[in-house]
Amino acid sequence: MSRRVAVTGLGLVSPVGCDVQSSWDAVCEGKTGVGPLTLFDQELLPVKIAAEVKNFEPGKYFEPKELKRVTRFIQFATAASLEAMQSAGIDPKEMGARMGVSIGVGMGDIDLIASNTKVFLESGYRRVSPFFIPFTIANMAAGYVAQKYGLKGPNICPTTACTSGTHGVGEGYRYIKDGSADVMIAGGAEGVICPMGMVGFVALKALCSSQNDSPQTASRPFDAGRSGFVMGEGSGVLVLEEWEHAKKRGAKIYAELVGYGQSGDAFHITAPAPEGEGAARCMQAAVDSAGIKPDDVQYINAHGTSTKLNDKNETMAIKTVFGDHAKNLAVSSTKGSTGHCLGAAGGIEAVFSVKALQEQKAPPTLNYENKDEDCDLDYVGDKKARPMTIEHALSNSFGFGGTNASLIFKRV
Repeated sequence: MSRRVAVTGLGLVSPVGCDVQSSWDAVCEGKTGVGPLTLFDQELLPVKIAAEVKNFEPGKYFEPKELKRVTRFIQFATAASLEAMQSAGIDPKEMGARMGVSIGVGMGDIDLIASNTKVFLESGYRRVSPFFIPFTIANMAAGYVAQKYGLKGPNICPTTACTSGTHGVGEGYRYIKDGSADVMIAGGAEGVICPMGMVGFVALKALCSSQNDSPQTASRPFDAGRSGFVMGEGSGVLVLEEWEHAKKRGAKIYAELVGYGQSGDAFHITAPAPEGEGAARCMQAAVDSAGIKPDDVQYINAHGTSTKLNDKNETMAIKTVFGDHAKNLAVSSTKGSTGHCLGAAGGIEAVFSVKALQEQKAPPTLNYENKDEDCDLDYVGDKKARPMTIEHALSNSFGFGGTNASLIFKRV
């Protein structure tokens, strides 16, 4: 059995807005969510900037007692899921076991691990919080959303580094395709802007550390001056629904999810495969899954992290898959505005890809100003969204461990 999959709801908590419309408007207008670190003492690290979620009000979603136990990535996932369900006009209580959750999370709550380790070492095991394990583990975003809204269908959490959110959407898509569910909350969440979350990437020399005084220009995907990514956070969630189920209830359909590809590099734990070989196989698998030709794609929301190797290899992979058509593609990385939201990135960028189809415009790659000889495609360096005809949009995510995933959405 193979069934069509509609996108009927969207939800976002991002560094540029705490809902879909404000986030999308900010990205299209070339605004940035990158600024000075405020969530902890800047003096602890050489990197003093991040793309933090701002003006988020967890009290809108949780009772005070509940809020004391629910960590940041779970808060984001819960809020984005609620917005997505509201935009879909669906009552989860009526769906029961036919509605599930697939929310990818890359790292869980590192800060909770660090703080409870400190408590244990200084005060003994009796002082460790009983909520330490339940609210640290990555799958608790999916678990908590399911519990809070009564979703008794499939409940999973892909934990595949920076590909987690895209795998979250893709696996939700597969559950509907094979008949395991009629509706899935699908996406990603992350909240690791904390001392140990940041210091790990500092040690890897992955973060941009040269623009503490000009954070708004630090994230610059595909630009010749790129020097590392900016840590972000948030959650992006879609309501995926079996096509006939959505039509029967009169749901608004934002787009159709038609393709999902995956691959593994089998090359290195952090570096991408040479010439983007694994990423190319992943994109090709998504194109084949959608039953379309490469020339049918007009827009790519790139993984584009603002790191030297990733941007170069993704560019090479696009050329491998799309051939001469690559020069006709509009390619943008919205990480120029949001920073890199790790496990949440794929969910956030899937939402942006659907909005690009819905509004027929490609968001810009913020701070793309200087051409790099290794990155010579059309990266929508217009500083604002570009109106264009988009029938198919492809969204890429690639992660540590050599894990790759791509989604293809179709205009309706």
